[in-house]
This record gives sequence, structure tokens and C-alpha cells, in this order.
Amino acid sequence: MSDFSPGQRWISDGEAELGLGTILSCDARSVTVLFGASQETRTYSTRLAPLTRVAFGNGDRIQSSQGWQMTVDDSKEVGGLIVYIGENDSGELCELPEAQLADSMQFDQARDRLLTGQVDRNDWFDLRFRTLHHHHRVEQNSALGLGGPRIDLIPHQLYIADEVSSRQAPRVLLADEVGLGKTIEAGLILHRLLLTGRVERALILVPASLTHQWLVELLRRFSLSVTLLDEQQCQAYGDSNPFDAGQLVLASQDWLFANSRRQQQAEACQWDLLIVDEAHHLEWSEDEVGPGYSCVERLARATSGVLLLTATPEQMGLASHFARLRLLDPDRYANLEEFRDEEHGYVAVAQAIEVLENADSQDQLLDAAARDSVGAVADDSDSQALLSTLSNPECNGEQRSAARAQLRDQLLDRHGTGRVMFRNSRRHVGGFPERRLHVSTLELPSSYRRVLRRLARDEDYLDELLIETGLDHPEVMVYLDGMYRALEDDPLNAEPWWQVDPRVTWLLEQLTELGDDKILVIAHDRETAQGLSEALRVLGGVQAPVFHEGMSLVDRDRAAAAFADEEDGCQVLVCSEIGSEGRNFQFCRHLVMFDLPLHPDQLEQRIGRLDRIGQRHAIEIHVPVFEASPGEKLLRWYQQGMDAFDAPHGLGNELHDAFGDELAESLLDDEAMEEVINETRALFEARLTERDAGRNRLLELNACRPERAAAVIESIHELDEDRALPRYLDQALDIFGVDSRELGNGLQHLVPSPQMLDGLPGLVKGEEGFTATTSRARALGRDDVQRLSWEHPLLREMMGRILDGPMGNTALALLKHPAIPAGRLMAELVFRTHCPAPKRLHLNRFLPPTAVRVLLDESGANLTDKVSFTGLSKNLQKVKKAVARDLIKSRHEQLRSLLDRAENEAQRELPSIVEAAQTRMRAALDNELTRLEALAKRNPSVREDEIDALRNERKALDDAIESTRLRLDAVRVIVTIEQ
Repeated sequence: MSDFSPGQRWISDGEAELGLGTILSCDARSVTVLFGASQETRTYSTRLAPLTRVAFGNGDRIQSSQGWQMTVDDSKEVGGLIVYIGENDSGELCELPEAQLADSMQFDQARDRLLTGQVDRNDWFDLRFRTLHHHHRVEQNSALGLGGPRIDLIPHQLYIADEVSSRQAPRVLLADEVGLGKTIEAGLILHRLLLTGRVERALILVPASLTHQWLVELLRRFSLSVTLLDEQQCQAYGDSNPFDAGQLVLASQDWLFANSRRQQQAEACQWDLLIVDEAHHLEWSEDEVGPGYSCVERLARATSGVLLLTATPEQMGLASHFARLRLLDPDRYANLEEFRDEEHGYVAVAQAIEVLENADSQDQLLDAAARDSVGAVADDSDSQALLSTLSNPECNGEQRSAARAQLRDQLLDRHGTGRVMFRNSRRHVGGFPERRLHVSTLELPSSYRRVLRRLARDEDYLDELLIETGLDHPEVMVYLDGMYRALEDDPLNAEPWWQVDPRVTWLLEQLTELGDDKILVIAHDRETAQGLSEALRVLGGVQAPVFHEGMSLVDRDRAAAAFADEEDGCQVLVCSEIGSEGRNFQFCRHLVMFDLPLHPDQLEQRIGRLDRIGQRHAIEIHVPVFEASPGEKLLRWYQQGMDAFDAPHGLGNELHDAFGDELAESLLDDEAMEEVINETRALFEARLTERDAGRNRLLELNACRPERAAAVIESIHELDEDRALPRYLDQALDIFGVDSRELGNGLQHLVPSPQMLDGLPGLVKGEEGFTATTSRARALGRDDVQRLSWEHPLLREMMGRILDGPMGNTALALLKHPAIPAGRLMAELVFRTHCPAPKRLHLNRFLPPTAVRVLLDESGANLTDKVSFTGLSKNLQKVKKAVARDLIKSRHEQLRSLLDRAENEAQRELPSIVEAAQTRMRAALDNELTRLEALAKRNPSVREDEIDALRNERKALDDAIESTRLRLDAVRVIVTIEQ
């Protein structure tokens, strides 16, 4: 006789998401079920129907189809249907027939699923417990968010990322010298803030030439997918706001700054973080504000977090540097003249820190002269107390060493713009290669010489030449090939410029001499680069891809990729000036400057494309110049006036501002040029001395604190060397239906199987998958290999699905044990802390979801401390689901009792968990709050809104932790069987 009756409520064992089903009809062969919530009807074989009868017990909360709820006190059966009896929310006694239960009731909670006979595989339960364990452990690692990206562990980059991402609403200027990794620093900050939930939406504005590079870098290094917007993309969205299309939006500054409608749309959106690359291009003065600056200023005012990236903070002068700081904190940086005065006051601070650092040993006494030097800037009471310790012979060495370190940190914290600007220099970081300049002096071709001679003897000819060519001064004299092309109507200029220019022949000779070595060639403009590429092909049979601003981003990438290919790639890449911004070629060590830029900063940017972190060889800089030409004089100005080829110094813009006009007027006058060079050299050495003694050193000291950087790296090493990761990964991939094929050398290829669960990042059924490794070194060595870490999207997705859903939250297993008679019951329950709090609080730092395991025998005795999870799991056997459902049904009331008993046992652990979390939180935030409040009294760079935000965060965290509750996360029933 069938167990089914119309009106009864059943659930599908294989499709629990259908909700609560109602039997419509049944006979000896089939049963038809309506799942009202999903509007689905299923017909099953009566004998093999994968259905479980829903029956609630005392204490369960149920909901009626009209929406009201009740707590079950009792039940009765009327005509084969259950009628529940209990109290509703108003305290009234009422009855609810099962046919009137809400169709939308879900049974994803462990207790409900178990008691309705829904059990998962035993290995799913095992994976769920291990997931909770590893999640709890990893979330508390202090380097979380910094260890996953595919980067080298560079101390200054990790220090900046850790410092900035730990702040409330970070607003900073990332100003490292060229090649020190500002893009990586910004990517690390963004990645960590996203991973910890403190940022949900970010807008990234970059020059048009860098949009594709940012797109690729964020994906390849940080596994972050962004939405790239341009006008064509925006038009496809019609009337809707295209900036709402993605969590991370990347856009070209050139496009956005020129389009007022798109600016309004961007400003209408809610952003948590604004990132602006090449911020030195934002134009501002006290009299006039550029459109790009105005756009960024409006966005920055409405966005809590702002990162401005620039290679040279002083590139456009002190006023422009002030303008960038003003974007970060308009209240703090409101007056340019006051800022100028403030800038001159940091020499004494830097000297005091040098005194503290340059002692023979950190525990030695401070002499009178040193005390006076330090005391002149350490004039508050707590600093004076530390100074007294350093001068007191009665204090021991350990006390003096601690006081020295503390005083140094106080001086760094309390003076200068070190909290809002981070600038590391190569000299401070160290480890960069030598630069070698190779100058080749060539004879001027007659076509060039003729024009230069006329310019030298006829003062009026320059004006005529500027009008005739349409070129500017002094470009017309320095870029002689451009002048030649502009005078193409001259019958003497019938041949292409590259057929008369000896630099082309010289370059072909260089290619031959250098063999297979890669060579990057940079020229001033697009036409020169294109002509040079053609010349190499025609005259030398050399295929040289060209890279210029007229190419699409895809074509530029193809050219760069062809150059980077070690086996089949080309030997030479020819770039226009755009090649010196945004592209990194540290695999190449030969740089040919076919001509010289007119600005020192552009010269440094060219060199910086090769001279970067990761460069393993000396940089060979090859410069062809024409004898006694303006180009040769420009070279001397760079080389003799400011050592421009030796190393970055950041003074180029000031020197160009001071002498640029005189330089242009002296390009045809040897005596005048000699004077310009001497004056440049004098100012260069004076400024170098001043800045080395003052501000730059102070910024460098604050831009990387080695002890903290080392601690971050050590925490990352803990994650990198975690042996549990490969084991967990193998188990998770198997359960999620991903085939893993070992390739050797620590590599594996992940391929979706036909049974793979949908929606896993990077894996689509029918596609080839990807190659991966857990090794940082191997991933860094191959761009086509993904690095799997606890932070990788695939791991995060699998762990998230397990922890946020019902997967594996019930199981039943069999146990053979000689000391336990067959037929005995045990219940293994896993409770998890539950603390609803906004993601932005990043509560997991202090209280990640924490498991409380309870193991009870059928009498209710607590066996948790006697039997470990691992020890028990390895002795369990799987059981068929039908058998499991019958066992649960037969022990229904006993299981209810054990569930209630286990909850009481688990609750005893909760107070200590909450107390420990509050202690961790208060220790961290109270110390930081005290430090910021003290700092704000001395350093106006500390914003009051930052302190208020930290106070609010502390209170919100305190309240959230206090409200922590335990809830049942998973339960496994264990039944003993005979040996």
C-alpha cells in the first residue's frame, strides 16, 4: 500500500531548491507532486520516488501560506494528513494543517535537513568541517589580502600596501620613483580592501595608453576582472548609467575628462575607492584649474578612499604637488604659501632621525650634542621622556634601544606629509643595476647641416622655418628628421629622411654587433618610429614591430608580445615617446635613444622602462648624436649638467623650469651652452644637497619601515608554505567535479568534468581549463600559469559555496569499533559563530566564523575531548542514502533530543570565544586610536574624519562581537555496526 496521500507535504531529495511539495495524486505506479514556490510539477515512480516526508516536531517554527508563523507544541493526524498545534506570534493557540504550510519554506539548515531525511555524502561533511577550520585560520593571518597576488615579495611595496589598506578611508599619494612598483602597490591595496569587504566599488582612471595594461595587470597579477568603459561601450547601455555596470570600472582619463555627460554619470555613482594614475598630468594653479583636475576633485570629494599615483611628485613644480595633496585633504592643504613655508622645516627633523639611526649601537648613550639636535624637534613631553632615557646612564641597554626605536617612529609619524605621501627612491631601496651610457658621435648629413648653418647665421630664418614647417622651437632644431619631413617640398629633400640619416646605418650596425640581444628603440614621435621601422626592413631585412599612439591597444599588445617572446620574438621594438610611459621591458637591457626628449623627466621615463625591479643586467643606453649639433648640446646638458643618465634624482623639472628657455636659445651657441651647463650643474648640486638633507630623506624613512615589512613578509611566507593548501585543494576539486592532471614540476592542469558544478571562476564545461601551481616562484616564471592560493577566486568561490550553503551540512556514516556494540548511535555536531555585521567592518580580523564541535553518544555523554575529528573520520564508512533516511526516521525523537543537548554543550564555549575576540579587537583598535589622537595634536596630516571613523568602527565592532550567537552548522549521525 502506498505511503502517499493527496495534500501531504514532501520534499525532493535531489532538488531541495524546489521547496515544499504537495502530493496532487498518486496510485500504485506513480505519484505527482506540485512544488508551488517554483511552479514545477514532477511525476515519480511510486516505488522509487526520491522524496522525503516533511514532519515537524515540538519546538519547530513553521510558516503558513498566509505568512503568519507558529511554534509547534503538538501534532495530530487527520485522514492521513498532519495537523500542527501551537502558538502563533500573538500567543494564540491555533492549528495549521500541513496542506496550508507555505510552499516557500526551505530546508537548508542542518537540523531541518537532517530531520527531513536529507543527507549528503560523508566526504562533503568532511570537506565542510575542514573548510570552516581553514577559513578561520586564514582569515586571522595578518597578511590576508597581500599574499594571494602573483608578485615578488618586495618589502617597500608590501609595507605601503599594508599601511594604507589598514587605514580608515585611505587617501594617499603613491609617489615612488620610476620602476619601484606603484601600480603593484595600488593593486595590492585594492585587492586587500576588496577581499576584506571594506571596498565594494572602485573607479580607476588612467591615461588612454595604459588602459589595456591596467586591465591585463589587474587580471594577471591580482585575479581582478574589471569593466573597461569607452564611448562605444557606454552607448550600448542606452539611457542607463554605464558606470553602474561593474564592481570595478576602468576608464581612460583622456576620454572622461573631455566628456561632461560621462563625468556626470560617473559622479552620480557611489564609489568606495578612486584610483588615478599619472596624477602629475592633472593641471592646477591658483589662477586656473584644468578640466581633468576639476573632474577628479569632484569625484574625490564624494569618495572616501583615494589613491593618486605619480612617479615624480615635484615634476610639475611645488604648486602642482600641493594641488595633488589638496585633492586628498582640501582642509589640510588649503593655502599654497603656508605649504611652501612648511616644506622648508623638515631638514632638522631628518637630521635628528639620522642621529638616532647612526649611533654605533642602538643601546648607546646619547651625548650632549646629539641630545640637543634631537631635542630641538622632539619637544613634547612623551618625546622628552624618551630622550631622557637615551641620555640616562642608569637605564640599561635594552631600555635605551627600545626608547631609540620608539622616538624615531614618533618623529616619523609626527612630522611631514609621510602619512599622505609615500615615496621610495632607488637609493633607499637598493638592488638596482648599473647604468652605462654609450655615445656615438656621427657626422651631420648635408641636408641637416645646410639648415643648421643658415639658422646660425640668419636670426630671422628661425621664425620663417617655424612657419614653414609648423614645428615648435626648439623641436625644429633637435629633431632634424622631423624638420626634413616638414620641408619635403624642397627639391633637395626628395629622398625619405631615413635614406639620408646616418643614425639608421648606425642602428643596423648595432643590431649586428649585439647579436640576439633584445633592443628597445625609442624616438620622439610617431612618424620617426614608423619610418625607422620601415628603414630597418628595407635596408637591413630586419622585422621591427612599431609601437605608437596611433595603434589600437590590441595591436600595441601584439607588438609588445612579439618583442617579449624569447624563442620566436623579434630582436628590436621601435617606439614613439609613448613607449616610455606604462610599458615595462625589464627583460631587455639595451635601450637606444634614437633622439633625446626635451624634458629630463621624459628622459628618465624612457630609461625606467628597462631599469625596473626584476632587471638582472646593467642597463646599456645607446645614444647617437650628430657632431656639433643641437642634439649633441642637449646630451651634454643632460650628462654634464645633471647626471641624467646615472640614476633618477627627481630634480629634472626644477632644472628645466630654471634653464629650459636658456637651453633652447643656446642650442646653436657653444659658449652660451657651456654657461647654461655650468649654471645647471651648480643648481643641481645645491638642490641635491638640500633635498638629501631634508625632505626626501624624511619621506624615504617613512615610506618603508623594515621591521614592519619583514613581519608582513613572514606572514605571507606562512600562507605560501601552508602544506594544508594542496591537500584541501585536491579534495575540493574532486568534490566540485574538476579534474586535476599532474604535469610535473609542481604544475597541474585543471579541466572541468561533465559533472562539474557550474559557475567556478575560470572553468567552463567544454573548455580546456587552465594550468596552475601553488608555488609563487613557478607562477612568477610563467605568465600562462595561474597561482592558486587561499585568496584565489577559485578557492574563495568553493569555500564560499560550502560555508554559505547547505552543502555537506548533514551526513550519516557507519562505524566499526570492537569496543562499541552494533546499533549504537552517536551525533557529531558542528556549531558556528554567527555575527551579522557590515562587510566594511572586516570583523573576521578578530572573530572569523569559529567552529565548536560537539560529539555525543546516544546517552548524551560528551565525547568531544576523547575522540578527535580526524581520528573519527578515517574510520567511518559510507552508507546508501535510502538506508540513511530509514535510520534517521527510526531514531527521530532520539536525534531531536541529542540536537538540543548538543546546543547546550556548545553554548558553554561561547563566552570565552566572545571575550577573546573583544580582547583582540580592543588591543588593536585602542592602540591605533590612542596613537592617532596623539599624532593629530602634532601632525595636521591626520584627518579628524579618520579618527572619527576609527572610533565608530570600534564601537560597531564591540556591539557586533557582543551580539555573537552560535548556530548549528552541520551534523553527522554515526551508527555502529558489527565487525
